[in-house]
Amino acid sequence: MELQKIEIKFFAVEREPVPLAVFIDVFHGWIQASDGVYHDVVDYSHMHQGPGVVLVAPDFNVSVDETGGRRGFLFSQKTLLEGSNQERLTRVFQNALENCRHLQTEPALQGKIEFRFDEFEITLNDRLLAPNGAESYGALTAEIKPFVNRIFGGAPASLQQESDARRRVRLRIQAMAPVDPAAFLSHVGAQADGPARIN
Repeated sequence: MELQKIEIKFFAVEREPVPLAVFIDVFHGWIQASDGVYHDVVDYSHMHQGPGVVLVAPDFNVSVDETGGRRGFLFSQKTLLEGSNQERLTRVFQNALENCRHLQTEPALQGKIEFRFDEFEITLNDRLLAPNGAESYGALTAEIKPFVNRIFGGAPASLQQESDARRRVRLRIQAMAPVDPAAFLSHVGAQADGPARIN
């Protein structure tokens, strides 16, 4: 199975509540600084446990997402990517991680919110290519296991699949042992800090 339209969600750890309106202002700042990379902010803050605040770019979206009752940073690749499944996973994960870490450095959020990198969700946002069923989960798990083993440096990890067959194919991955942050970034190949890369 070809993995496309991959979504990565890193869960938030909040030291104090951050209203969604703060992220609207932050994302408008990203638009102004991006030289055309981003072009719109969509506000779903009126929806309970909804998509939150979405920053739109031609090839991907980034958002502060509240679906499932857990706030997190969501990176959604919209366009098709070339390469092997492992190469596509790596590229999307790198871009997700770099955008997420960039958000953490925003002055308006300093000391208020961080994101966990030892637990995350991977979703395939294409029901035609990846219908929710045993075959899709088998194919996704076969690709995710070596990927997770690499980025976690061989640390054991649990993989939990979405239990609701009406939803998209989704795996929640959690490291079962401490993960060294510096080693994690090295394994992922992410830049130290920075906004989106489009390639």
